[in-house]
Amino acid sequence: MGGPEMAPHTPPSASRSSRRLDRSGGPDGAGEREVSDGMAAEAPPSASRSSRGLDRSGSPGGSGDREVVVVTHLQVDMRDADLSGHERDTLVLTAEERRWGRRRVTTTGGRTLALALPTGTTLTPGEILHVGPDWYLIVEGAPEPVLAVTPTSGEEALRIAFEVGNRHFTLALDGERLLVPDDRAMDQLLTRLGVPFERAQAVFVPIGRGHRHDG
Repeated sequence: MGGPEMAPHTPPSASRSSRRLDRSGGPDGAGEREVSDGMAAEAPPSASRSSRGLDRSGSPGGSGDREVVVVTHLQVDMRDADLSGHERDTLVLTAEERRWGRRRVTTTGGRTLALALPTGTTLTPGEILHVGPDWYLIVEGAPEPVLAVTPTSGEEALRIAFEVGNRHFTLALDGERLLVPDDRAMDQLLTRLGVPFERAQAVFVPIGRGHRHDG
């Protein structure tokens, strides 16, 4: 008589893999990696998300996740002596861009910063934004399209300034010239006033702040 019947050897079920996929690393499976069964997947560090909310560039691919310098205030107390030996970097902005105090920017030297300045902050050319261990960042004005007027008298200058301000536009001084944005409404205004003007490219530093009302 034969011995007791032996149960056939059962191979491990193919449906129970000893490895599984961790999909926590990113959308579309881009972060998939295999981890041992029963081991918790390593969570991505929270620091990698710190700059994501400050990235206003809208660039695809998560490029805003890189660590960046966050600027929360201006370096108002810096003196030339404090910057001796520091590399000078610049942030070149138009007048409108200098009013955007919360966004991501790239300097002339290729450095990335996140501006988180107090609400209502308007940057001015010449202001120091950041001082690092061996470099500093200063604001510069970008030349932009303007309409330039050279008043023939103080009375004419006051009249132009009043009319421009009455339409909630900004005005800048450039030597003997008055500068206004190169805008169709300003073109029509100066034409109606009979004031000669020319189109030019210039750094526009407004006197005060305008609140344009379209329509």
